[in-house]
Amino acid sequence: MEKKKGFYWSDEREPHFKRRKEILAKHPEVKELYGIDKGLKFKILGLVIFQLVSAPFVAELAWYWYLPIAYIFGASVSHTIFLAIHELSHDLAFKKKVLNNWLALFANIPIVVPYAISFKTYHLKHHWEQGDEHNDTDLPTQAEAKIFKGILGKILWATNQILFYAFRPMFVHPIKLEKWHIYNIIFQLVAIGIYWYFVGTGAILYLLLSIFLAGSLHPLAAHFIAEHYVFEEGQETYSYYGWLNVFALNVGYHNEHHDFPNIPGTRLPKLKKTAPSFYDNLFVHKSWVNVLVQFVTNPKIGLSSRIKRNNSI
Repeated sequence: MEKKKGFYWSDEREPHFKRRKEILAKHPEVKELYGIDKGLKFKILGLVIFQLVSAPFVAELAWYWYLPIAYIFGASVSHTIFLAIHELSHDLAFKKKVLNNWLALFANIPIVVPYAISFKTYHLKHHWEQGDEHNDTDLPTQAEAKIFKGILGKILWATNQILFYAFRPMFVHPIKLEKWHIYNIIFQLVAIGIYWYFVGTGAILYLLLSIFLAGSLHPLAAHFIAEHYVFEEGQETYSYYGWLNVFALNVGYHNEHHDFPNIPGTRLPKLKKTAPSFYDNLFVHKSWVNVLVQFVTNPKIGLSSRIKRNNSI
């Protein structure tokens, strides 16, 4: 591994393919963890209803109630919905892919902007082409790394990281819209149009603020940085086993997730217990809040602290 233009470059394949084969060879019983999370659809139903019903009421509150509620509740619920859509991108709620897609469209409603299906497209590329600077749009661009340096630069980037994750893919790797992308756009426009008609602009603005805060300087948003930014040289993916996983649908078990994306979050702790020798020796994050602090204040960690590889590997 070498550094080039600030980024780490690897000549090896992403680590999860090899580890997955080794785990299955030693622990074939891991296959019993494959399948769907039968409770996921009910969690999504509750989260979506809570966010849509609460929005018009919170919108009427004074700012000193409005802002804390938006940060503590609105942003947290929005982020859990993000991660529910992440689970659906791996078809982990239903056996039939089409049902997962329809549920993703429903989960997308309180996010306001139609993104669930395009997220699925890009996220699967992130898994199978991890570190590929042309296809893995989870990687910051050279421009981002050059512009957002130092404490103030990194604070500015982290505050607005939801915007970078939203717009970066369109510039780095634009995709052709297919039927489910179109369905997502039409469904979202109709759903938000109806919701807006009945609850008004204030509720829409609250939902938009919630999703912005959900991807800003928020403890749950720290997982975006924690997952693949190099905090320990030589390691590409990082897990977190703390209590915030309750609200993050166990996305903190990120090495485990990349090794077996067809295992739902509810069973990733079981995967770790089944194959401890493959995970116990890896560097792990003990706090997502500390990840944000370290990212901002540590001069050795920045937007170029990512591992890239040539797409021909």
